[in-house]
Amino acid sequence: MSVGGESSPGAAGEPEPEADLGAVLTALSDPTRRLLLERLAAAGRASATELAEGLPVSRQAVLKHLKVLGEAGLVTSGRAGRAVLFEVRPGPLDACARHLAELASTWDRRLHNLKRRAEAVPTPPPPKESRQP
Repeated sequence: MSVGGESSPGAAGEPEPEADLGAVLTALSDPTRRLLLERLAAAGRASATELAEGLPVSRQAVLKHLKVLGEAGLVTSGRAGRAVLFEVRPGPLDACARHLAELASTWDRRLHNLKRRAEAVPTPPPPKESRQP
């Protein structure tokens, strides 16, 4: 969905572009950006001023964080009158989650196979003690 009538990638009927997983993970590595993304998801759409309320950072810092989120494809923006409103684009986050789930599944299979092989190896009997009179 686009904000303020502007078209954005992933808008209704348009396919989501391939997510840059590195950019998404880098954007999510900052706790302030994760908090902004959570607030924005809860609000639906909001201005930088609204998102900055109650945060220990300035509106300008919020705008810089929103720019990083936008470059990762996680946020889109558009004008609504004089205000610039931001909203979450879930596609890149979903793609990242799918990638991490596939990676976890691959490692689960590998570890399961390793465990099965380790348990299949017979253990040697304990050495017999030699008795000397």
